[in-house]
Amino acid sequence: MNVRAQLVMVFNLDKCIGCHACSISCKNIWTDRKGAEYMWWNNVETKPGVGYPKKWENQEKFKGGWLRENGKLRLRALGKGPTLFNMFFQPNMPKLEDYYEPFDFDYGNLYKAPTGSDQPVAEAFSQISGDRIDKITGGPNWDDDLSGSQLYAVEDSNLADNTLVSDYGRMFMQYLPRICNHCLNPACVASCPSRALYKRGEDGVVLVDQNVCKGWRFCTSACPYKKVYFNWQSGKAEKCIFCFPRTETGQCNACAHSCVGRIRHVGVLLYDADRVEEALLKPDDQLVAAHREVILDPHDPEVRESASRNGVTDQWLEAARKSPVYALVKEFAVALPLHPEFRTMPMAWYIPSLSPVISSGGDLHELADHGTFPLLEKMRAPISFLASLLSGGNEEIIADVIKKQIALRLFKRAGNIGQPIDDSILKNAGLDEAGANKLYRLFTIASYRERFIVPSQQREEQDSYQRKGSSGFGILKKTRGAK
Repeated sequence: MNVRAQLVMVFNLDKCIGCHACSISCKNIWTDRKGAEYMWWNNVETKPGVGYPKKWENQEKFKGGWLRENGKLRLRALGKGPTLFNMFFQPNMPKLEDYYEPFDFDYGNLYKAPTGSDQPVAEAFSQISGDRIDKITGGPNWDDDLSGSQLYAVEDSNLADNTLVSDYGRMFMQYLPRICNHCLNPACVASCPSRALYKRGEDGVVLVDQNVCKGWRFCTSACPYKKVYFNWQSGKAEKCIFCFPRTETGQCNACAHSCVGRIRHVGVLLYDADRVEEALLKPDDQLVAAHREVILDPHDPEVRESASRNGVTDQWLEAARKSPVYALVKEFAVALPLHPEFRTMPMAWYIPSLSPVISSGGDLHELADHGTFPLLEKMRAPISFLASLLSGGNEEIIADVIKKQIALRLFKRAGNIGQPIDDSILKNAGLDEAGANKLYRLFTIASYRERFIVPSQQREEQDSYQRKGSSGFGILKKTRGAK
């Protein structure tokens, strides 16, 4: 057992209001400089929709992530030949128009314009070339709140039933906040010829060594989530750093700190690095269960002893024991990884959204217990869509999570209005009263110190080899050795 620690973030999609406070706080701190204008390390997408960059989920187009072939894993787009021939050309990398051309407005023209018969305007100009842009055709949230649009929603690769687009009355919408997943099997790390990307040994954060990066951009092509960016000014790769200057001092990430809806939880997970490759070789619909099996119980004495041998401090072990992330991911199993079929084993997890509560009207035979929630098969947000997004197509896993959410709401509603509580509601969803109250608190009224349990680090005490690139994953080693 090779126990390691990882800082993890969980997003509750049922609470995201799409305000983009997270994106703005991240932008102001980390990417407010020349060459990074188009970078949004944190972004919030409207689903169904094309996303950012456009159609990033379509790996037939971008060829990111890993493939399972003959009982082994290989990068979808790379090998000895492609690595050499693509050194100066990345055919599968998103183009500028897939993001958007960063622009600003010439506000100086409002007071510098000569006297004339027309009111002066602040014309748009490119932040890259400086040329005037006559017509803006894209932006970082160009399709924001337009999931009902046949122009955007129909392009979502997760939406198998396109009749939802043609029938606006059946359309649904949710928000999807995204950061770098800081994966356990990061394709960006494995693809880098110069080994500029590495996964930190003490907290699992994936970083780019700016002194080593040569700007080959294999990482941008290999990342299936397209969360590695190329700085056109410096010629270096850049990505989300999980706010490590903040987390090292025990603070939560800027995006999580600024979240208006309080949808984010940050904490420590312990996992067995020796079981990562075995888990990733499972079929798509078994990947979520295999992913959870890699995550270990922080209360297990054997796990804690093995973690200590790997340099995990008592402070981190205590944080793992209290971790809200462990409760959501493993204990209650309500959080799911984004597109596990990409086989990077992402460590950003999502609680699926629940269709709106029906307050009045509707056919009673289409409602669950107490006539409050729609039946699973009648929900506005199709389970097939959520399964494509969060469970590798496994609808049963999505149904189990939704059942827990419905049971929790029915349980709390009965208690709040003084009705008798039916024990079978919780039991049928795999919950008990104590677990339901704990889950309710995490979802709703948990304090800052309950939602964010981030242990500080004494980096001067860390071994330099452990700090940089000591992931020890056989997958990464074998991939690099094949180059």
